[in-house]
Amino acid sequence: MHWKRVAELGSAGIALVAVIAACSSSKKTGGGGGGKSGGTSAECAPFSKWTGLSGKKVTMYSSITDPEGQHLRDSWKTFEKCTGITINYQADKAFEAQLKIKVDGGNAPDIALIPQPGLLANFATTNKLKPASAATKTEATANWSADWIKYGTVNGTFYAAPMGSNVKSFIWYSPKAFKDKGYQIPQTWDDLIKLSDKIVADGGKPWCAGAESGDATGWPLTDWMEELMLRMHGPDVYDQWATHKIPFNDPQVADVLAKVGQILKNPKYVNGGIGDVKSIATTAFQKGGLPIETGDCYMHAQASFYAANWDKGTTVGPDGDVFAFYEPPVNTQFPHPVEGGGEFVAAFADRPEVQAVQEYLATADWANSRLLVTKVSGGGWVTGNKNASLDNFGSDVDKLSFQLLTDPKTVFRFDASDTMPSSVGAGSFWKQMTTWITGQSDQTTLNNIEKSWPK
Repeated sequence: MHWKRVAELGSAGIALVAVIAACSSSKKTGGGGGGKSGGTSAECAPFSKWTGLSGKKVTMYSSITDPEGQHLRDSWKTFEKCTGITINYQADKAFEAQLKIKVDGGNAPDIALIPQPGLLANFATTNKLKPASAATKTEATANWSADWIKYGTVNGTFYAAPMGSNVKSFIWYSPKAFKDKGYQIPQTWDDLIKLSDKIVADGGKPWCAGAESGDATGWPLTDWMEELMLRMHGPDVYDQWATHKIPFNDPQVADVLAKVGQILKNPKYVNGGIGDVKSIATTAFQKGGLPIETGDCYMHAQASFYAANWDKGTTVGPDGDVFAFYEPPVNTQFPHPVEGGGEFVAAFADRPEVQAVQEYLATADWANSRLLVTKVSGGGWVTGNKNASLDNFGSDVDKLSFQLLTDPKTVFRFDASDTMPSSVGAGSFWKQMTTWITGQSDQTTLNNIEKSWPK
């Protein structure tokens, strides 16, 4: 669900500077497509394979609104200029619902940036999507891990290359507060619990959290479940859970919810600087970690994109006011799990110009262009494209995310609720977890979600 990914980013007036960043390979900064190719031979060299397409137009539909939407438009300006292809980009906050309406009504976009593998699979299995070209598959396979490629593959056919990425497996903290108190970053889950107990013994509240998110209230709690499922039982069981090959009230799932409750339902641990355990349900997710700034809380589990939510003037970095560490493993059999999310570039048409855009967005060249655009504003965008340049990432959190995503030891799994049927992943799972944090029992919570699974 894109609610888990989107944060309010950026600052006003960035667009003109971003165009320059996007065209950094040349001193010439001419305008976009306009139906006519142009530009120096040096800057256009990476696009020489896509010739004879000048004047063609490609429509693209997405949930990514400005300022991130403008960053996207800036990132492919050189491609447009050199190929003559114009990308007509449209963003919509009601993307998920409207995309289905557009497709069913015969008005599908050429390309959609789909943030849910489950939604992508629905369109693929109903023959709405076009398989990606061989060139796109080759490009994507060269640049992304097999764990990512499988989420763009349905029934053995590759449809969509990954695009952007985020890392969920982070715990935010204050490096200064840790240093002042002599606290060490935990390397195992047992160490994390010992640290939490130490903070309590020292008179503090180790954890703060917020799960309120409008119609999507509850999703931060599902992230806790997903992280612990991956850490406790590993990727195979995680996949079985996400695809309902084991029931939602399976004993393994119950073990996970119990471990989540050891932290989030522990009144000694939460909700630092905010209230009691129940206050988690009514605290906006954007504000859930802010007590770290005032020393009322020491740790907050949230994704890489949370960097955009700290108060103005808060420095984010390993020696700054706040930073993030990797959420430690639970089971030694699964030493390096990472959960995250992202988007996939899916095509509803297979005209040559559509295939050209789809292929270009799978390249390291595009990933670096997108990174340079974002770097101007201090970062906030991450890719798991392993051939992107670390130097182009705009912040320390972005760099840490990239290193985790591309570490050969990493076992990556996509946010499970985004792969489940929407009635569960974006419905009963969110709602029941919210009811759980306000007092409902573990077993009732799991039973209710299991009952909601489509038959």
